[in-house]
Amino acid sequence: MNEWPEGRTGSGGERYGGGSGNTQPEGARSMPQVRRGSTPRGVPGGPAQPRTEPPLPPELNPRRPRGPVPPPRHSAGQGVPGGPGGRPDDGYNTGQVYGHGSANGPGGPGGPGGPGQGDGRPPARPARPARPKNWKKRIGIGVAVVLGLLVVDGVVTYFWADSKLRREVDLSKVEDRPESGKGTNFLIVGSDSREGLSAEEKKKLHTGSADGRRTDSMILLHIGDNGNTMVSLPRDSWVTIPPFTGSESGKRYPASQNKLNASFSSDGPGLLVRTVEYNTGLKIDHYAEIGFDGFAKIVDAVGGVEIDIPQDMKEKHAGTNFKKGRQTLDGQEALAFVRQRYGLAGGDLDRAKNQQKFLAALANKAATPSTIINPFKLYPTMGAGLDNLVVDEDMSLWDLKNMFFAMKSVSGGDGKQITMPVANPGYATSKGSAVLWDKTKVKQLTEQLKNDEKVTITN
Repeated sequence: MNEWPEGRTGSGGERYGGGSGNTQPEGARSMPQVRRGSTPRGVPGGPAQPRTEPPLPPELNPRRPRGPVPPPRHSAGQGVPGGPGGRPDDGYNTGQVYGHGSANGPGGPGGPGGPGQGDGRPPARPARPARPKNWKKRIGIGVAVVLGLLVVDGVVTYFWADSKLRREVDLSKVEDRPESGKGTNFLIVGSDSREGLSAEEKKKLHTGSADGRRTDSMILLHIGDNGNTMVSLPRDSWVTIPPFTGSESGKRYPASQNKLNASFSSDGPGLLVRTVEYNTGLKIDHYAEIGFDGFAKIVDAVGGVEIDIPQDMKEKHAGTNFKKGRQTLDGQEALAFVRQRYGLAGGDLDRAKNQQKFLAALANKAATPSTIINPFKLYPTMGAGLDNLVVDEDMSLWDLKNMFFAMKSVSGGDGKQITMPVANPGYATSKGSAVLWDKTKVKQLTEQLKNDEKVTITN
């Protein structure tokens, strides 16, 4: 007895849910959801048909963009009010995936509206035009990079140069110093030190082999608001050397009358500064000294210095052999030019003028852009000078720069070049012929310098 309900599918008489009562396998059943006209899959002898899966809901369809779900599209005449059948096209009767139009229908790739309009996706954005190159911005970045490199190079150069300065003179030990005036005073000394010279170099530079060091030139440089002034101090100036205590011996020495360069040879830079201050009333703020070797190397490093030779010069002691006129001197020739005094009409006074003229020309040449911005010239020039430059302990690179550019400005006409006023260039003394200063004019000159007034004294 069969207890299954007698549910029927309509006209075939088969039961559902319980199989057939025959011992033979039952045949394929008709499936209402299969599209008409197609042979059901699995029917013997029928072609195999791809299985049509129901579409995923829009919110689970990975091919659809997220966002609001667009309303379903309808086949022509179905689901449209007044259309035949009034049934929406749900895609099952055509095999379409929900929400996708026909390939050639409206919204399809080939239909009106272009790609993307028939599948519910937003229309494709037009290609973005190429952005024009911002040359102003690029140039700005390039300039900033260059400036940054210059700053780094400047900092490195500063510490390198500062470490090479020979701060060997302690001006704080100088006795009985005068009060400071306006402006800044430098005492620039060229010494005959042979330090670092080989026997061959001494012969080439005609320096001789004397021990120690003496002054070959002395220049008082005043930097102020009313122009810069270079005052040459003849080495044979007859002055008072004030009482002093020996820096090494500790012995006390009384005041004496002697040539100015004797103070340097007696107790070095400290006594020289004290003697200049005592005889002028001007406080020396900074001291700078360079020897023969350093002077020649600086001249060679800048490629020589052009100078106007005032007269024919030939002298065996200094090694000069020049014709009158403008010419470029190398280091060896320049040293000979600034050292010669024999054979000159004015003797030591003419030599002081030549030294001052050449130092100003050297500063002018070293400060040209071709030297400053060219590392292949700048570093050899600085190295040659700094290795042989002795300065006071308080001298900074900034002070050294001010001294250097002040000499350059004087060379360019923005300042004065004079010699200490002289009353008698051949004054006879117990130490031989000396240079006697004009005390009245010297007092007037030193007062103008101390008050930073315009210098009216001329030679």
